[in-house]
Amino acid sequence: MGDLTKIVAAIKEKAGQTESLGKTLKFNLGENQLYIDGTGEKNLVSMEDKEADCQIDVSFEDFVALTKGELKPMFALMDGKVKIKGDMTVAMKLQSIFG
Repeated sequence: MGDLTKIVAAIKEKAGQTESLGKTLKFNLGENQLYIDGTGEKNLVSMEDKEADCQIDVSFEDFVALTKGELKPMFALMDGKVKIKGDMTVAMKLQSIFG
């Protein structure tokens, strides 16, 4: 959980500095969730398990690799390591937060 706490803190900082996603997004990491509410002026990041416009199912290990740039999103999607449900345009906006 320590790694996740550090990652969430880093994502909160970056998400707060980027343009609002305009929608909600949830990373389903199995036991944990990462929720980004981009419906307001700023992106708000939490570990809440709520319904979202877009849900990305990914293992915690692959999520860490994605955040570190060790796993490319397109390859992860093609390899089935990442599954996207809902509004895919929200997922495409993540480059601004993870890029």
